Amino acid sequence: MKFALIGPPQSGKSTLFSAITGQTVDPSNAMSEQIASVSVPDERLDFLSDMYKPKKYTPANIEFLDVPGASLADAHGQAEFRKRMTSVRKCDGIVMVVRAFESDSVIEYRDRVNAKADLDELFTELLFADLEQVVARIEKLEKSSQKPSKTREQELRELAMMTRVREALESEAPVSSAIQNEDERRIAGSFGFLTLKPVMVVINVGEDKIAADPPFEHSHALATIAMAAEIEAEIAQLEPDDRKTFLEDLGLSAPARTRLIRTAYNAVGLTSFLTAGEDEVRAWTIKAGTEAVEAAGKIHSDIQRGFIRAEVVAFDDLKKAGDMRGAKSANAVRLEPKHYIVKDGDIINFRFNV
Repeated sequence: MKFALIGPPQSGKSTLFSAITGQTVDPSNAMSEQIASVSVPDERLDFLSDMYKPKKYTPANIEFLDVPGASLADAHGQAEFRKRMTSVRKCDGIVMVVRAFESDSVIEYRDRVNAKADLDELFTELLFADLEQVVARIEKLEKSSQKPSKTREQELRELAMMTRVREALESEAPVSSAIQNEDERRIAGSFGFLTLKPVMVVINVGEDKIAADPPFEHSHALATIAMAAEIEAEIAQLEPDDRKTFLEDLGLSAPARTRLIRTAYNAVGLTSFLTAGEDEVRAWTIKAGTEAVEAAGKIHSDIQRGFIRAEVVAFDDLKKAGDMRGAKSANAVRLEPKHYIVKDGDIINFRFNV
């Protein structure tokens, strides 16, 4: 799972990247993309690790891509922005970062501090980038669909969809608003449309607003959160015990990394099931609503192919019971069939035969 961080220059986007990844951005590489993989914090795994003392501890991971900011004040900057969207199209979601803090030491983008205006401008550029792609595809489909071929009906259906998508984009609505079914979503997804992806907004506020609710929300964002990136980056460098104390003093429940990852998971409908034993304790990332047999395939195709039953216990039930033996005595361990919908925090042992 990969999320792209995008935003105007001086938005604090790269500072946020440092806060959530622990990776310092080299100023000499400020115009280059930076990528880092981050372990998903999960206290349930820590509990299971204490219980089983496994040889291996494997949390879920999420990647963040820091895309250099481009000024959208002129045609050159807009063209540069479109080029950089090539990498963003390959990501699963987008985090738009805008500035809402005052600072004499940080140059203002467009000689202003106006987070809402910056956000609207940024989203408009995403619409334009998608529109360019859609117009080019429509032109190609109009030519190819005029000729008799085995794929003509399919091309005509896609043309109708793309025409609808173009109309939505021209009305400043995202691609997602024009998609009518899963088949269309699959086709549109193959183009990496930016406004089809889940979008989150981070409003980079000053230290005095660090624990406050976001000052506004964007209509097309699945989630909007307020963060003080500079302070969060400093917190990330502290020792764990000092970090906890500092967070409490600031009125924060968790550091930026944890809060942003939780928001990202919710935005794209992700969840985790767990496997535990003396060999390994591990978190597996799946889409919410995944059936047990599909979840088995995340571990190995043979387990999916030979699926018999899923031995399941909810994490809270295991924790309450103290161990697996206690959970079984309390009848908290269930045998579920292949169509069972896996819940977040389910600890599963798959029974299979191949």
